Amino acid sequence: MRLGVDVGGTKIAVVVLDAGGAERLRRRTEYSSREYASALDLLTNEILKAEREAGERCSVGIGMPGLIDPETGLVENAYNTPYNKRSLKKELEQKLGRETRFANDANCFALSEAVDGAARGANVVFGAILGTGVGGGIVVARHIVVGRHGIAGEWGHTPLPWMSADEHPGPLCNCGRRGCIEQFLCGPAKNRGRDTIGEEAATTLYEDRLARAFSMIINVLDPDVIVVGGGLSKHERFYANVPPLLKKYVYREHPGTPIVRAVHGDASGVRGAAMLWP
Repeated sequence: MRLGVDVGGTKIAVVVLDAGGAERLRRRTEYSSREYASALDLLTNEILKAEREAGERCSVGIGMPGLIDPETGLVENAYNTPYNKRSLKKELEQKLGRETRFANDANCFALSEAVDGAARGANVVFGAILGTGVGGGIVVARHIVVGRHGIAGEWGHTPLPWMSADEHPGPLCNCGRRGCIEQFLCGPAKNRGRDTIGEEAATTLYEDRLARAFSMIINVLDPDVIVVGGGLSKHERFYANVPPLLKKYVYREHPGTPIVRAVHGDASGVRGAAMLWP
């Protein structure tokens, strides 16, 4: 069986999948301490508890924000977790006595939806997470595209395309740059401007920005499908209103890229972590 872990800023979620991909169990716990050694012990113990409950030793896949730097082995860009700038993979493997596989949580989300979710059967899949932040993952032939630096799919930290004069240079992003897609499409950004231009106008503007950002992905990657997850994925009007806007920006007269909501919802990340093992 395959065990997946979704590591967040406040919690650890664990799932165990059987050979057919069905869930055998799911666990969730919150950190009692954000001190690294304590958080590492909790992560280790949650994995071992889940294995005991499942009744067998499992393969272990971990999904988390950021990445494991391939040169240093350190966790990078996982600012809201207790593990940033730490040798988490090496030390967890020492505690468990076996190999573990790590991937960005957005990559795990995309993998889960590509294998048995909203993008089942598609060859090239782009997974977009729209929530407190903006994440993305690329899956080709049911394999995650990681990239040379481990940042493939990080569309949230590229500039919003086709900015208007009013939008330029854009708000300051947590990464230190201005105009990042994340600052225009994250959850708080959707409600920005409601008091001045009204809720409907603000939502319409958000949809146009989402179309611009997706069009950049389509022009570069041309995925078979875009799957949306995160808190904003629940807004059903996006799936009706955004696709017709693509023709304004995509390098194709009549683009037909499906934009669909994730099937597994919040569970996609932890399921995808388990699927890091075939």
